[in-house]
Formats: sequence, C-alpha cells, structure tokens
Amino acid sequence: MENILILPGDGIGPEVMGEVRRIIDWFGEARGFQVTLDEDLVGGAAYEVHGAAISDAAMEKAMQSDAVLFGAVGGPQWDNVAYEARPEAGLLRLRSDMGLFANLRPAICFPALADASSLKRDLVEGLDIMIVRELTGGVYFGEPRGIEDLGNGQRRGVNTQVYETYEIERIARVAGDLAMKRGKRLASSEKRNVMESGLLWNEEVTKIITTEFPELQLEHVLADNCAMQLVRNPKQYDVLVTDNLFGDILSDIAAMLTGSLGMLPSASLGAPDATTGRSKSLYEPVHGSAPDIAGQGKANPIASIMSFAMALRYTFERGADADLLENAVTHVLDKGVRTGDIMQAGCQEVGTRGMGDAVLAALTELGK
Repeated sequence: MENILILPGDGIGPEVMGEVRRIIDWFGEARGFQVTLDEDLVGGAAYEVHGAAISDAAMEKAMQSDAVLFGAVGGPQWDNVAYEARPEAGLLRLRSDMGLFANLRPAICFPALADASSLKRDLVEGLDIMIVRELTGGVYFGEPRGIEDLGNGQRRGVNTQVYETYEIERIARVAGDLAMKRGKRLASSEKRNVMESGLLWNEEVTKIITTEFPELQLEHVLADNCAMQLVRNPKQYDVLVTDNLFGDILSDIAAMLTGSLGMLPSASLGAPDATTGRSKSLYEPVHGSAPDIAGQGKANPIASIMSFAMALRYTFERGADADLLENAVTHVLDKGVRTGDIMQAGCQEVGTRGMGDAVLAALTELGK
C-alpha cells in the first residue's frame, strides 16, 4: 500500500488538487493502484492555524510519505507576515528537510497548443525539454545572508552563492541518467565567466559526465546566452542542468514557450534510500496560487494532473499508468477541450471540474 500526502495550500491549490484526488481514485478502481491518502495544511492556510507555513506534524507526515502532492501557496493577505513565516517558507522547508535536491521540470508543447505559445509554431511544435535544477544549494540557501543596518540611513542586503563538489556531482548524475534515457544530449548552464561558483560547476559537471556518461554529448552554455537561445531556438536543447538561481529563471522561460504555466508539472527528488532505493519526492504544478481566480472553478488542473503522472513514473514505477494519463491529457486537448487560460477559437471552454471530467472520460476510453 502506497502512502501519499496531499498539501493543497492556498488560492487555486485546493481546486486543482481536488481533481487530482479524482484521478487517483480512478487509478485505484481501474488499475489497482492501492494508496492511502492523507491531507494537511501548507502555506498561508497553515499560517492561519499554526502561525507557521508548515507545522512540525505536517512535516513529519511528509517525511514518512512515499510522495507529497503539492498545490500552490501564497496570496496578498499574507504579504506582511514575518519573512520566516511567509507561505513560500513552507515549500522551502519541505525541499530542505526532505533533501529534495533535484528539480525536474519538463517543458512540453502539446501539438494542439502550439499556436498558444508566444513564439511561432515552427519553433515550439514538438518541443520536449527536461530542465534539471539543483534545488537545495546556491544563493537561496547560502550563508551569510540577511539585511544589515550600516548606519546613516544605509543598509546592505547579502545573499551568498555557494556550491560544494558533492552538490554538483549528484545533480550532474541525475541529469546524466535522464539524458541517457532520452536523446543523449546534455547542456549545462552557469556563469563561469564572472562567478567562481560557476567555474566550479563547469569543472565538476565536466568531470562527472565525461567519466561516468561518456556516451553523452555535453555542451556548456552561459546562463544569459541560454535564456536567449531558449527564445531563439528552444528545440536545440534536450536535457538542461543548472543551479538553483538560474534554474528558477530558465525553467520559467521554458515554461512560457509552451503557452501556459497552467500546463506544466514538476518533480523534486532526493537521494535514493540505501535500503529501499526509493527517493523522497514532492510533485507540484509550476503555476502559482492565482488568487485572482481562486474559488471560481476556472483554474486549469492539467499541471497538477501531469505532476501526478510524474509521481506514477518516478516514485511508483508505474510507467504504463503514467503513459496512459499523459495520453489522456493529450487526447482531451486534441478534442478541443480547454480551460480559459488556454482557450482558442472553435474550442470548448470548461472549468476546473469540467477538465477533470474530460480527463477521466479519456482515461476510461483509452484504458479499455
């Protein structure tokens, strides 16, 4: 029996995660996926109850789960809470305490949505990039950090970009493994021309890939140039590995190439357990909490549904079920079913529940 913790969070999080629950139930009934579901608070919702973005009890549940399914956090009502209690702190604690150092963000352009991209169809049709972002190091976690008073009305903000060899080695291995299963092409992005941490990144990635993955074609690209290339010719990349800061930026650029943030999933994985071989894992949509449409039944649940597909593939080793779910989403889009964020002329607009209904119907049809 598998164990999944659901953390819906804030804004549209509870709505999209409600559709994921229905999908999980379908796999239990139709495909024998036996799972125990638990649910708890995170983000602003947790702050209102516990005064913190995630409680110790919820954190313990996450540590004991086989996978965590995460919705979204944040909203304007929490803009003025203490920095350490802000909704986003819950996600950062999950990543840090669970050791989720590898963030996998696929940027896939569904054929039916190629015209929804801000780029021309020929640049994005068939796009399938996997961005591998180091998630627990770099400038977001480096010390020293903080804001200090210098006197005379002056202040200084400090964040430290720092990486050690082992952090770079382990993310390079994750990227190398993925690249070997795809097109055997890997691009590594940093700023070695102006940052010593980038030079170290470049050297350590080169060492790991050339010695442990000699079949791979390795390319190094400066992060600013990589951002430009993603807009100029995104299909030149297959697997792209980068650090925490640049991964945050580059993965959002890649996401918008596909037409909508509401379409894209992600997975955050830790190191394999020495006994079970299974990694701690968290799966979440790339989109935020979208407070402007929260509670209106308009949110696109596809990113959350596809995040569950990633859980089926990477945590539960149910590749056939992951394929089925991904094919069901493609089938729905090919039939012209759309939520408002991806609506196109001549298509059928549905809400959150309607999209969930359509995916469930497609699962039933394709799963026969």
